[in-house]
Amino acid sequence: MSQVCVEKSLMFRSNTPYPTDTIAVPGGHDLFCVQLDDSKLNYFQQPQGIKGSDFSKFVEKYGKHSFLARSEVQPSFSAFYRAGDPILIYFDSSSVLSTLRQPVKMGASGLCADGNPAGFLDSKSTSCTRIFANLSKSCITDPVLDAASYYRDFTVLKVPVNDTIVQSMKVKVAAVAPPGAPHMKDSTCNNVVSEVIYEIEFSGTHGIQSVSVQFKVSNISGNSGSSLQQHFTLRFWTRTLSHTLPRSGNPGYITGAPLLIADSGAMQHMSILWSEGDGSCSQFLRHTVQFGRNTRTGCKLSLSPILEESNCNYIQQKLYKALQGMNKAEDLAITGSAHSTQAEEWTTILIRNCSVQAVNCTSCCMVPVTLEIQILWTKVGLMSNPQAQILGARYLYQCQPLKFLSTSAVPLTTVVTFADMTEWPEPPRGQPQVHWKLPFDIFFPFKVAMNLERSYRGDLAGYFLLILIISSILCF
Repeated sequence: MSQVCVEKSLMFRSNTPYPTDTIAVPGGHDLFCVQLDDSKLNYFQQPQGIKGSDFSKFVEKYGKHSFLARSEVQPSFSAFYRAGDPILIYFDSSSVLSTLRQPVKMGASGLCADGNPAGFLDSKSTSCTRIFANLSKSCITDPVLDAASYYRDFTVLKVPVNDTIVQSMKVKVAAVAPPGAPHMKDSTCNNVVSEVIYEIEFSGTHGIQSVSVQFKVSNISGNSGSSLQQHFTLRFWTRTLSHTLPRSGNPGYITGAPLLIADSGAMQHMSILWSEGDGSCSQFLRHTVQFGRNTRTGCKLSLSPILEESNCNYIQQKLYKALQGMNKAEDLAITGSAHSTQAEEWTTILIRNCSVQAVNCTSCCMVPVTLEIQILWTKVGLMSNPQAQILGARYLYQCQPLKFLSTSAVPLTTVVTFADMTEWPEPPRGQPQVHWKLPFDIFFPFKVAMNLERSYRGDLAGYFLLILIISSILCF
């Protein structure tokens, strides 16, 4: 078939007198095809023949610039991904090169358009709606509802390719606790994908290093006109180098600055659990621990609906990883300007895990549910400009028994407390006071003058009183 086809992710309108159809691809998306190089599809009148003797005459009358059809050229790729480039994937079974998709909503209805490619370094979340005319059929046959279609049978290419794809260029998509396939039960489609979260690690021009995907599933009831809201998230991250992290103080920590931790020599920010809007634990977003600010967070971590006793160790590790984050904290920077190469500027974090033994429970698993991060700090240096530095830190896990087959979500809590251990010195004694010593009679002239004035005033008052008495006698 001499046709050029594209996925029918948009609406096409044909103004030709011939009907157009789409080609249904089993297990994939419908195709809209255009047939090329068919003389029957020309809608012009039959052109007149031109003889050699008439050629010059027609050239003079109709001769214009010539436009030649470009030959089909294979797409060329850069040596590495650039921001916004589509991420390439490869299907080994069919040797087909394609792109990783991130569906988006289209139009006022918000229906899913599956042809949107995921852009490199374009971390974002999208959502859209799917409507099913026949849910019982779509539940089993529609690949967008099956988690396996988002990671199975294809690999992600580290960098774009121009020639043969070798095994070292392929990155397998790792599914975290993948759910089972969708299935119908009592007019309800169970285990359908409602959220897809891709996490992609990259390393500069070296390309994509690892890809993981995690799912959330739900159930859909009804048959005709059933709908499902799906969410798609892509997050890109890289292992941060120590020199790219800003200081948290110089030298002492500044209140509100992030705490610096080290994992195998790589500096990171200490982080704790982040709760989504529905109360569930975010898989990627985490709160940054800020110096001097006590914090408490909580959320619920979803578990597989079917747990077995042999999965106890797996559940424990999953909860430990959720509490501590992707980067396990080993050392904590004593000051806000610590260098990763200076061992004396770091202190080892003390970690106390839970006991793995359940008490009086035959089908239980002791799992961590609370992480308390205790940090001791003090102020050192001059009293006029004290500097805050950390003395020590401890991760204290608290556990409780988890009963199998009865728990689908585990509530987790993280508490961060800062304790000020500053021992202030005794205040210095006051400065000696100056006592002025003057001669005892320095004010004698002033005192004599004041005494004479008082005596003179007293005499005048006596004379005036005597005059008043004599005047009163004479009047009578």
